[in-house]
Amino acid sequence: MMAPHAGLERRILASLEATPSRVPVVLGGCGTGRTTLLHALADRVGRASGQYIDVERAASTPERFHDAVIASSPFVDPGGVPAEPPATAREAFDRTLAFLQRARTPDGHAATFLLDEVLELRTFENFPNLRQVQREFVDAIADSPNRFVCSSRYVARAHRLLRDAAARFEVVHPPPLAVSDVAGMLPPSDAAGAADRDDLARSIQALADGRAAYVRALGDMCVAMRGGDPISALTALLTTDGALTTWCGYRYELRLHRARGYGALKAILEILALEEPLTLTEIAIRLRRTPGSTKDYLSWLEDVDLVTSRQKRYSFVDPVLRLWVRLHARPMPPGVDDVAREVQQYAVSRLPHGGRDLAAAGAAERKAVGIIEID
Repeated sequence: MMAPHAGLERRILASLEATPSRVPVVLGGCGTGRTTLLHALADRVGRASGQYIDVERAASTPERFHDAVIASSPFVDPGGVPAEPPATAREAFDRTLAFLQRARTPDGHAATFLLDEVLELRTFENFPNLRQVQREFVDAIADSPNRFVCSSRYVARAHRLLRDAAARFEVVHPPPLAVSDVAGMLPPSDAAGAADRDDLARSIQALADGRAAYVRALGDMCVAMRGGDPISALTALLTTDGALTTWCGYRYELRLHRARGYGALKAILEILALEEPLTLTEIAIRLRRTPGSTKDYLSWLEDVDLVTSRQKRYSFVDPVLRLWVRLHARPMPPGVDDVAREVQQYAVSRLPHGGRDLAAAGAAERKAVGIIEID
Protein backbone atom coordinates (compact mmCIF):
# COMPACT_ATOMS: atom_id res chain seq x y z
CA MET A 1 0.00 0.00 0.00
CA MET A 2 1.47 3.36 -1.03
CA ALA A 3 2.07 6.01 1.64
CA PRO A 4 0.17 9.29 1.19
CA HIS A 5 2.09 12.23 -0.26
CA ALA A 6 5.12 10.12 -1.17
CA GLY A 7 6.22 12.85 -3.58
CA LEU A 8 6.53 15.38 -0.76
CA GLU A 9 9.31 13.31 0.82
CA ARG A 10 11.61 14.06 -2.11
CA ARG A 11 10.79 17.77 -2.00
CA ILE A 12 11.49 18.02 1.73
CA LEU A 13 14.68 15.96 1.53
CA ALA A 14 15.90 18.30 -1.22
CA SER A 15 15.19 21.26 1.09
CA LEU A 16 17.21 19.64 3.87
CA GLU A 17 20.12 18.90 1.56
CA ALA A 18 20.26 22.41 0.08
CA THR A 19 23.14 24.73 0.96
CA PRO A 20 22.22 26.29 3.29
CA SER A 21 19.48 23.91 4.31
CA ARG A 22 15.93 25.20 4.43
CA VAL A 23 13.40 24.52 7.19
CA PRO A 24 10.22 22.94 5.76
CA VAL A 25 7.13 23.66 7.86
CA VAL A 26 4.37 21.22 6.92
CA LEU A 27 0.93 22.73 7.55
CA GLY A 28 -2.38 20.94 7.11
CA GLY A 29 -5.58 20.05 8.89
CA CYS A 30 -6.30 16.87 10.81
CA GLY A 31 -5.98 13.75 8.68
CA THR A 32 -3.89 15.30 5.91
CA GLY A 33 -0.91 13.00 6.50
CA ARG A 34 1.55 15.31 8.29
CA THR A 35 2.57 12.85 11.00
CA THR A 36 2.83 9.96 8.54
CA LEU A 37 5.08 12.13 6.39
CA LEU A 38 7.38 12.97 9.32
CA HIS A 39 7.66 9.31 10.31
CA ALA A 40 8.55 8.42 6.72
CA LEU A 41 11.21 11.14 6.71
CA ALA A 42 12.61 9.83 10.00
CA ASP A 43 12.98 6.40 8.40
CA ARG A 44 14.72 7.91 5.36
CA VAL A 45 17.12 10.00 7.45
CA GLY A 46 17.93 7.12 9.80
CA ARG A 47 17.85 6.82 13.58
CA ALA A 48 21.48 7.84 14.02
CA SER A 49 20.99 11.09 12.07
CA GLY A 50 17.40 12.11 12.86
CA GLN A 51 15.24 12.55 15.95
CA TYR A 52 11.44 12.63 15.74
CA ILE A 53 9.81 14.61 18.57
CA ASP A 54 6.05 14.63 19.13
CA VAL A 55 5.82 18.02 20.84
CA GLU A 56 2.11 17.66 21.56
CA ARG A 57 2.67 14.49 23.57
CA ALA A 58 5.90 15.52 25.30
CA ALA A 59 5.17 19.17 26.23
CA SER A 60 4.23 19.32 29.91
CA THR A 61 6.72 21.42 31.89
CA PRO A 62 9.85 22.90 30.28
CA GLU A 63 11.99 20.83 32.66
CA ARG A 64 10.35 17.50 31.82
CA PHE A 65 10.32 18.31 28.12
CA HIS A 66 14.04 19.05 28.19
CA ASP A 67 14.78 15.81 30.03
CA ALA A 68 12.62 13.80 27.60
CA VAL A 69 14.26 15.27 24.49
CA ILE A 70 17.78 14.62 25.82
CA ALA A 71 16.98 11.11 27.06
CA SER A 72 15.54 9.97 23.71
CA SER A 73 18.13 11.67 21.50
CA PRO A 74 20.80 9.84 19.49
CA PHE A 75 22.83 13.07 19.40
CA VAL A 76 25.61 14.51 21.51
CA ASP A 77 25.99 18.09 22.72
CA PRO A 78 29.46 19.50 21.96
CA GLY A 79 28.93 21.99 24.75
CA GLY A 80 28.56 19.20 27.28
CA VAL A 81 25.68 18.42 29.63
CA PRO A 82 25.55 20.53 32.84
CA ALA A 83 25.94 18.49 35.97
CA GLU A 84 23.11 20.27 37.75
CA PRO A 85 19.48 20.10 36.53
CA PRO A 86 17.94 23.39 35.37
CA ALA A 87 16.90 25.54 38.30
CA THR A 88 13.94 27.24 36.58
CA ALA A 89 11.52 26.74 33.70
CA ARG A 90 13.33 29.53 31.85
CA GLU A 91 16.67 27.79 32.18
CA ALA A 92 15.21 24.46 31.07
CA PHE A 93 13.78 25.99 27.90
CA ASP A 94 17.05 27.80 27.16
CA ARG A 95 18.92 24.51 27.47
CA THR A 96 16.47 22.85 25.06
CA LEU A 97 16.99 25.59 22.48
CA ALA A 98 20.76 25.34 22.89
CA PHE A 99 20.63 21.57 22.35
CA LEU A 100 18.53 21.94 19.20
CA GLN A 101 20.96 24.53 17.87
CA ARG A 102 24.27 22.74 18.42
CA ALA A 103 23.57 18.98 18.73
CA ARG A 104 25.67 16.70 16.51
CA THR A 105 25.52 13.10 15.42
CA PRO A 106 28.05 10.77 17.10
CA ASP A 107 30.33 11.15 14.06
CA GLY A 108 30.17 14.95 14.21
CA HIS A 109 27.69 15.74 11.43
CA ALA A 110 24.67 18.06 11.56
CA ALA A 111 21.63 16.67 13.37
CA THR A 112 18.15 16.48 11.85
CA PHE A 113 15.15 17.18 14.09
CA LEU A 114 11.58 16.38 13.02
CA LEU A 115 9.24 18.31 15.32
CA ASP A 116 5.60 17.27 15.03
CA GLU A 117 2.92 19.74 16.19
CA VAL A 118 5.62 22.27 16.99
CA LEU A 119 3.16 25.04 17.93
CA GLU A 120 2.34 23.06 21.08
CA LEU A 121 5.47 24.67 22.52
CA ARG A 122 2.91 27.34 23.40
CA THR A 123 2.15 25.16 26.45
CA PHE A 124 5.27 26.59 28.09
CA GLU A 125 3.90 30.15 27.95
CA ASN A 126 2.00 29.35 31.16
CA PHE A 127 5.31 29.35 33.07
CA PRO A 128 7.19 32.39 34.46
CA ASN A 129 9.39 34.36 32.04
CA LEU A 130 8.24 32.31 29.04
CA ARG A 131 5.82 34.50 27.10
CA GLN A 132 7.27 34.29 23.61
CA VAL A 133 8.53 30.71 23.36
CA GLN A 134 7.29 30.13 19.81
CA ARG A 135 9.06 33.24 18.53
CA GLU A 136 12.21 32.31 20.46
CA PHE A 137 12.14 28.82 18.95
CA VAL A 138 11.80 30.18 15.40
CA ASP A 139 14.67 32.63 15.93
CA ALA A 140 16.87 29.91 17.47
CA ILE A 141 16.56 27.34 14.70
CA ALA A 142 16.86 30.00 11.99
CA ASP A 143 20.51 30.48 13.01
CA SER A 144 21.35 26.81 13.61
CA PRO A 145 23.54 24.70 11.27
CA ASN A 146 21.29 21.75 12.07
CA ARG A 147 18.38 20.59 9.93
CA PHE A 148 14.74 20.86 10.93
CA VAL A 149 11.33 19.79 9.67
CA CYS A 150 8.32 21.12 11.59
CA SER A 151 4.60 20.46 11.32
CA SER A 152 1.36 21.87 12.70
CA ARG A 153 -2.36 21.40 12.27
CA TYR A 154 -2.91 25.11 13.01
CA VAL A 155 -2.38 26.71 9.62
CA ALA A 156 -3.52 30.25 10.43
CA ARG A 157 -1.41 30.46 13.60
CA ALA A 158 1.68 29.15 11.84
CA HIS A 159 1.35 31.67 9.02
CA ARG A 160 1.18 34.50 11.55
CA LEU A 161 4.23 33.18 13.41
CA LEU A 162 6.29 32.86 10.23
CA ARG A 163 5.17 36.13 8.66
CA ASP A 164 8.40 37.93 9.61
CA ALA A 165 10.62 34.86 9.99
CA ALA A 166 13.88 34.30 8.15
CA ALA A 167 13.76 33.28 4.50
CA ARG A 168 15.14 29.88 5.53
CA PHE A 169 11.62 28.74 6.45
CA GLU A 170 9.64 27.05 3.68
CA VAL A 171 5.90 26.53 4.20
CA VAL A 172 4.63 23.26 2.71
CA HIS A 173 0.91 22.54 2.32
CA PRO A 174 0.19 18.86 1.56
CA PRO A 175 -2.28 18.93 -1.34
CA PRO A 176 -5.47 16.85 -1.26
CA LEU A 177 -4.77 13.32 -2.42
CA ALA A 178 -5.32 12.79 -6.14
CA VAL A 179 -7.34 9.82 -7.40
CA SER A 180 -4.08 8.05 -8.32
CA ASP A 181 -2.82 8.52 -4.74
CA VAL A 182 -6.06 7.09 -3.37
CA ALA A 183 -5.85 4.09 -5.69
CA GLY A 184 -2.33 3.40 -4.44
CA MET A 185 -3.50 3.51 -0.81
CA LEU A 186 -6.43 1.11 -1.22
CA PRO A 187 -5.94 -2.29 0.41
CA PRO A 188 -5.59 -5.19 -2.05
CA SER A 189 -8.86 -6.88 -2.91
CA ASP A 190 -9.70 -9.80 -5.20
CA ALA A 191 -13.30 -8.64 -5.50
CA ALA A 192 -12.63 -5.63 -7.74
CA GLY A 193 -11.14 -5.40 -11.24
CA ALA A 194 -9.02 -2.50 -12.44
CA ALA A 195 -12.01 -0.47 -13.68
CA ASP A 196 -13.98 -1.04 -10.48
CA ARG A 197 -10.92 -0.12 -8.42
CA ASP A 198 -10.55 3.16 -10.32
CA ASP A 199 -14.24 3.97 -9.76
CA LEU A 200 -13.85 3.15 -6.07
CA ALA A 201 -10.81 5.42 -5.81
CA ARG A 202 -12.67 8.33 -7.44
CA SER A 203 -15.63 7.95 -5.09
CA ILE A 204 -13.47 7.66 -1.98
CA GLN A 205 -11.37 10.66 -3.03
CA ALA A 206 -14.51 12.81 -3.34
CA LEU A 207 -16.15 11.62 -0.12
CA ALA A 208 -12.90 11.94 1.86
CA ASP A 209 -12.12 15.42 0.50
CA GLY A 210 -8.69 14.05 -0.37
CA ARG A 211 -7.69 13.65 3.30
CA ALA A 212 -5.41 10.70 3.92
CA ALA A 213 -7.00 9.60 7.22
CA TYR A 214 -10.50 9.47 5.72
CA VAL A 215 -9.21 7.72 2.59
CA ARG A 216 -7.55 5.02 4.66
CA ALA A 217 -10.60 4.52 6.89
CA LEU A 218 -12.98 4.29 3.92
CA GLY A 219 -10.71 1.92 2.01
CA ASP A 220 -10.27 -0.39 4.98
CA MET A 221 -14.00 -0.41 5.69
CA CYS A 222 -14.86 -1.22 2.06
CA VAL A 223 -12.57 -4.25 2.28
CA ALA A 224 -13.95 -5.24 5.70
CA MET A 225 -17.44 -5.16 4.18
CA ARG A 226 -16.19 -7.53 1.45
CA GLY A 227 -16.56 -5.20 -1.47
CA GLY A 228 -18.93 -2.72 0.14
CA ASP A 229 -19.51 0.63 -1.56
CA PRO A 230 -17.93 3.76 -0.04
CA ILE A 231 -21.29 5.29 0.96
CA SER A 232 -22.10 2.22 3.04
CA ALA A 233 -18.57 2.33 4.46
CA LEU A 234 -18.90 6.00 5.45
CA THR A 235 -22.28 5.28 7.04
CA ALA A 236 -20.79 2.49 9.14
CA LEU A 237 -17.83 4.68 10.15
CA LEU A 238 -20.12 7.50 11.34
CA THR A 239 -22.56 5.47 13.43
CA THR A 240 -22.37 5.97 17.19
CA ASP A 241 -19.66 3.33 17.64
CA GLY A 242 -17.94 3.99 14.32
CA ALA A 243 -14.23 4.71 14.04
CA LEU A 244 -14.68 8.11 12.37
CA THR A 245 -17.16 9.17 15.05
CA THR A 246 -14.44 8.74 17.66
CA TRP A 247 -11.77 10.28 15.43
CA CYS A 248 -13.80 13.37 14.52
CA GLY A 249 -15.01 13.85 18.09
CA TYR A 250 -11.49 13.93 19.46
CA ARG A 251 -10.27 16.47 16.92
CA TYR A 252 -13.40 18.61 17.24
CA GLU A 253 -12.84 18.95 20.99
CA LEU A 254 -9.09 19.38 20.60
CA ARG A 255 -9.44 22.41 18.35
CA LEU A 256 -12.24 23.98 20.41
CA HIS A 257 -10.17 23.67 23.58
CA ARG A 258 -7.30 25.48 21.82
CA ALA A 259 -9.63 28.40 21.04
CA ARG A 260 -11.52 30.93 23.15
CA GLY A 261 -15.30 31.06 23.65
CA TYR A 262 -15.96 27.30 23.76
CA GLY A 263 -19.77 27.31 24.04
CA ALA A 264 -20.42 30.05 21.46
CA LEU A 265 -18.01 28.41 19.04
CA LYS A 266 -19.87 25.12 19.30
CA ALA A 267 -23.12 26.95 18.56
CA ILE A 268 -21.67 28.54 15.41
CA LEU A 269 -20.41 25.17 14.19
CA GLU A 270 -23.88 23.70 14.73
CA ILE A 271 -25.38 26.58 12.74
CA LEU A 272 -22.96 26.06 9.84
CA ALA A 273 -23.50 22.31 9.99
CA LEU A 274 -27.14 22.91 9.13
CA GLU A 275 -26.47 25.47 6.40
CA GLU A 276 -23.35 26.89 4.75
CA PRO A 277 -21.95 29.20 3.55
CA LEU A 278 -23.43 31.99 5.67
CA THR A 279 -22.54 35.65 6.08
CA LEU A 280 -21.58 37.24 9.37
CA THR A 281 -25.02 38.84 9.65
CA GLU A 282 -26.83 35.57 8.97
CA ILE A 283 -24.78 33.77 11.63
CA ALA A 284 -25.28 36.58 14.17
CA ILE A 285 -29.07 36.42 13.72
CA ARG A 286 -29.13 32.65 14.24
CA LEU A 287 -26.72 32.90 17.18
CA ARG A 288 -28.75 35.74 18.76
CA ARG A 289 -25.61 37.77 19.36
CA THR A 290 -24.36 41.10 18.05
CA PRO A 291 -22.39 41.17 14.78
CA GLY A 292 -19.37 42.47 16.72
CA SER A 293 -19.23 39.57 19.17
CA THR A 294 -20.06 37.08 16.40
CA LYS A 295 -17.13 38.39 14.36
CA ASP A 296 -14.84 37.74 17.32
CA TYR A 297 -16.15 34.18 17.65
CA LEU A 298 -15.63 33.55 13.94
CA SER A 299 -12.08 34.87 14.09
CA TRP A 300 -11.34 32.41 16.92
CA LEU A 301 -12.73 29.55 14.84
CA GLU A 302 -10.58 30.67 11.91
CA ASP A 303 -7.59 30.77 14.25
CA VAL A 304 -7.84 27.01 14.79
CA ASP A 305 -8.84 26.31 11.16
CA LEU A 306 -12.32 25.01 11.87
CA VAL A 307 -14.01 27.51 9.55
CA THR A 308 -12.88 29.51 6.55
CA SER A 309 -14.22 32.63 4.87
CA ARG A 310 -14.56 33.10 1.12
CA GLN A 311 -16.13 36.28 -0.22
CA LYS A 312 -17.33 37.10 3.32
CA ARG A 313 -19.24 33.83 3.62
CA TYR A 314 -18.25 31.29 6.25
CA SER A 315 -18.14 27.51 5.98
CA PHE A 316 -16.41 24.45 7.46
CA VAL A 317 -12.85 23.67 6.41
CA ASP A 318 -13.45 19.91 6.71
CA PRO A 319 -16.69 18.63 5.10
CA VAL A 320 -16.54 15.27 6.89
CA LEU A 321 -16.27 17.02 10.25
CA ARG A 322 -19.29 19.11 9.26
CA LEU A 323 -21.20 15.89 8.58
CA TRP A 324 -20.11 14.58 11.99
CA VAL A 325 -21.42 17.74 13.70
CA ARG A 326 -24.78 17.38 11.92
CA LEU A 327 -25.03 13.85 13.21
CA HIS A 328 -23.59 14.00 16.70
CA ALA A 329 -23.98 17.56 18.08
CA ARG A 330 -27.40 16.72 19.49
CA PRO A 331 -28.88 15.57 22.81
CA MET A 332 -29.31 11.95 21.66
CA PRO A 333 -26.98 9.80 19.56
CA PRO A 334 -28.23 9.37 15.99
CA GLY A 335 -29.88 6.14 14.97
CA VAL A 336 -28.52 4.14 12.07
CA ASP A 337 -31.35 5.39 9.86
CA ASP A 338 -30.39 9.01 10.63
CA VAL A 339 -26.77 8.27 9.76
CA ALA A 340 -27.74 6.53 6.52
CA ARG A 341 -29.93 9.46 5.46
CA GLU A 342 -27.32 12.12 6.20
CA VAL A 343 -24.49 10.19 4.56
CA GLN A 344 -26.56 9.59 1.44
CA GLN A 345 -27.34 13.32 1.16
CA TYR A 346 -23.67 14.12 1.68
CA ALA A 347 -22.64 11.62 -0.99
CA VAL A 348 -25.06 13.08 -3.52
CA SER A 349 -23.62 16.55 -2.89
CA ARG A 350 -20.04 15.30 -3.30
CA LEU A 351 -20.76 12.96 -6.21
CA PRO A 352 -23.27 14.97 -8.30
CA HIS A 353 -22.98 12.67 -11.31
CA GLY A 354 -23.03 9.33 -9.60
CA GLY A 355 -24.02 9.66 -6.00
CA ARG A 356 -27.58 8.46 -6.39
CA ASP A 357 -26.61 5.48 -8.52
CA LEU A 358 -23.87 4.54 -6.12
CA ALA A 359 -26.19 4.91 -3.14
CA ALA A 360 -28.77 2.66 -4.75
CA ALA A 361 -26.14 0.08 -5.66
CA GLY A 362 -24.96 -0.07 -2.06
CA ALA A 363 -28.33 -0.84 -0.46
CA ALA A 364 -27.58 -4.55 -0.16
CA GLU A 365 -24.26 -3.90 1.58
CA ARG A 366 -25.83 -1.51 4.07
CA LYS A 367 -28.47 -4.07 4.98
CA ALA A 368 -25.79 -6.71 5.34
CA VAL A 369 -24.06 -4.72 8.08
CA GLY A 370 -27.31 -3.78 9.78
CA ILE A 371 -27.65 -0.26 8.34
CA ILE A 372 -31.20 0.70 7.45
CA GLU A 373 -31.79 2.03 3.95
CA ILE A 374 -33.78 5.28 3.78
CA ASP A 375 -35.81 6.19 0.72
